[in-house]
Amino acid sequence: MYLRQIALVASNLDTAVDDLQATLGLGEPFADKGVATFGLENAVFPIGETYLEVVSPKQDNTTAGRLLERRGGDGGYMVIVQSQNFQADRARIEALNIRIAWEVDLGDAETIHLHPRDIGGAILSIDRMDPPESWRWAGPHWRSRSRTDVVSGIVGVAIQAEDPEQMADRWAEALGLERTGCDLFLPKGRIHFEAITDGRGEGVSGLEFKAENPEFFERVATKRGFERRGRAFKICGVWVELV
Repeated sequence: MYLRQIALVASNLDTAVDDLQATLGLGEPFADKGVATFGLENAVFPIGETYLEVVSPKQDNTTAGRLLERRGGDGGYMVIVQSQNFQADRARIEALNIRIAWEVDLGDAETIHLHPRDIGGAILSIDRMDPPESWRWAGPHWRSRSRTDVVSGIVGVAIQAEDPEQMADRWAEALGLERTGCDLFLPKGRIHFEAITDGRGEGVSGLEFKAENPEFFERVATKRGFERRGRAFKICGVWVELV
């Protein structure tokens, strides 16, 4: 199981894309027309072997739109992991009676979205790719659009919870992992669960990126006036930190 993609939700896609592109030194994103199924538009940035997505509602009464309203603005939306044994992972989800909110099999890509009410925090997507090193959601030729001068990958995601240990247990069961404190460790990635401190309720609250040029990130984020907490800056509603 690998941490491969994080999706954020923004009320204004262009603004979010500009902020993330400028501060993290990202290349040109891919717009996946398939998300129109959910009433959304999006942008997907390849970063090494990981991917950062931003979605934004294009119509009323979408899951993303309701999340924006419930949490009072931009923030986290989805955590996507890549399965090494999709059928076994699906069987485990079914045995745990976790509902599948949406699923699709496109041949070269297969995914199940777990119902957030059954695990808490965010939509968790378990995906299979064929071949495993591909990533359909980033579009064709995504490797040529990957820029890693400032950051070279997503290495962590933080999720706020009313009861961090309880939510960590639910996610650990769903992913077939062991919990270490309030952390789930995947190869080259970590999912961390923490208490709610901002009054916005449960949801993705922070991202960690592998640092290549932290000075550039700090300079641009400071110039743009983003709220700061230690080494982290709040961008698109989440705390972004280079580690």
